[in-house]
Amino acid sequence: MIMSPRLRTVEKYKPPYPLNEFPKRFALDLGRETVYLLASRGDTARIEGSDWEEIFARLIGAQWKPSNVGLDDVVLEQTAWGAKSVKNRRPSTVSKVRLISGRNSPVYSFGDKEISECDPTELGGKILSIWNERVAGIRKLYQHVRTIVLVKSDDLLELAAFEFETVLYPTDQYWWQWNERNNLEGFSTSNNNHLFTWQPHGSQFTIIEDVPPNRLAIKIQKPPQLERNDVLKTINYDDSWVKIL
Repeated sequence: MIMSPRLRTVEKYKPPYPLNEFPKRFALDLGRETVYLLASRGDTARIEGSDWEEIFARLIGAQWKPSNVGLDDVVLEQTAWGAKSVKNRRPSTVSKVRLISGRNSPVYSFGDKEISECDPTELGGKILSIWNERVAGIRKLYQHVRTIVLVKSDDLLELAAFEFETVLYPTDQYWWQWNERNNLEGFSTSNNNHLFTWQPHGSQFTIIEDVPPNRLAIKIQKPPQLERNDVLKTINYDDSWVKIL
């Protein structure tokens, strides 16, 4: 009987922190960033996609590198994040969010002509395969690929954040149908849950994601807005800073 040889194993790279367990000061620093935005911009304060990418990268000490693919906007060593932000009236209790996840065009990727004549499930499989190809490409570059989501109220006084592993979706585990708005919807074959929506006009692909109960949620006291003249005085502004050309 030949015994199996004992092999040396290489320690796998560990991500900077466990999934959805943010660094110690993350919640306070996120609140601090938001208070600054509210104080400096008032009611016009916004945290849109690129804002969230840049803020998240700074809070965890990572590199912000906006990506056309949208799956590696933030990078820290061998971990990459795609960053998403969505609005909701109750970020601390919302159970599901819709995440816009790119433009998946079967016309461009497969040369399909008449989308309306395609079998819905066959078409949905092609749409998922485009997503899967993108994810697989990023996973060749990084050992861990995650999605970080910010759920925000309109006034930014309530926020929630959570993350999940960015995964591939086996095309044979979903069925598809057209809805009354002529958008294509994908459902799980195991429980018929609605998971995907694809819009033929613009090819926008949306993934419906469950929000975990252990999401990070914070509420913020609205700060007073900074007066423009006070800010200029603080930085010792002088008209000589402006050169008229």
